[in-house]
Amino acid sequence: MRAYIIRRILISIPLLIAMTFVTFIFIQIAPGNFFDTLKLNPQISPETIERYEAMYGLDKPIITQYLFWLKNLLKGDLGYSFFYNCPVKRIITSRLLNTLILSLSSLLFTWLVAIPLGIFAALRQNRFSDRTLNVLSLSFLSTPSFFLALIFLYLASLTGLFPLGGMRSADFESLSGASKVLDILKHLFIPTVVISLASIGSLQRIMRANLLDVLRRQYILTARAKGIPENRIIYVHALRNAINPLITIFGYELSGLLSGVALVEIICNWPGLGQVMLTAVRAQDIFLVMASAFISGLMLIFGNLAADILLAVTDPRIRYE
Repeated sequence: MRAYIIRRILISIPLLIAMTFVTFIFIQIAPGNFFDTLKLNPQISPETIERYEAMYGLDKPIITQYLFWLKNLLKGDLGYSFFYNCPVKRIITSRLLNTLILSLSSLLFTWLVAIPLGIFAALRQNRFSDRTLNVLSLSFLSTPSFFLALIFLYLASLTGLFPLGGMRSADFESLSGASKVLDILKHLFIPTVVISLASIGSLQRIMRANLLDVLRRQYILTARAKGIPENRIIYVHALRNAINPLITIFGYELSGLLSGVALVEIICNWPGLGQVMLTAVRAQDIFLVMASAFISGLMLIFGNLAADILLAVTDPRIRYE
């Protein structure tokens, strides 16, 4: 396993380089750039723009520009955001924790709800409760997350049970420690549920199908013939094999922690990376876009590696030579 992990990490280095290089090329070949907008501002002199271009190597050929960015990346320098007029590292660090809080809460909520619902539906196959869950799952899967967010925000405006956006209340600083946590949880509720509903619908259906397939296997029939209690058959023998395929999905969801919540962040006014990255792409803020692509690539590699390791841990039949 150790050799496998080291090999995967070494392979990931050229993958990251290739991914960031392709992203850099696409940004550069797109019409215009951030400095074209600045040139329209009469208050900014051409000498200032030329100085910025020379400072960050943007007056050089594309390959040289990319190598310049890669060299700075190895030093821990993510570049400078021209739109926000501050280092990219400062922007990322100020918003990254907020996005991770929302992403991890939705991931935890999804799995804590979807797995029990999938088991419940499988054990009541073709009954009213199973059919109801199936209809709800299909409904959530077919409804865009931004539309669900608007519905939840409208209901919150009618009931007043939850805040209509943001991460903290106006009087957050005056609250006690426990009240601050409760305040953040109340703001977290709507975006977490909105992000999770579609994933719950998909994961619940997969869990149901996997468990039904395992319960039809020969070894389950043998276990029942031996008189093993039904609960032990389901929750010890069948569930362990049924949940293995979901571990790959778990790794995929880990890799999408940062990118999967952007639209809901914008609608719910959650102060994460979503609005920042959208602004960066629209403004062609090259170094901020490159930083987001690099972080997304790291998360993708980490998620797939974590899924492979978890599969080996949970299934003794899987070994990486």
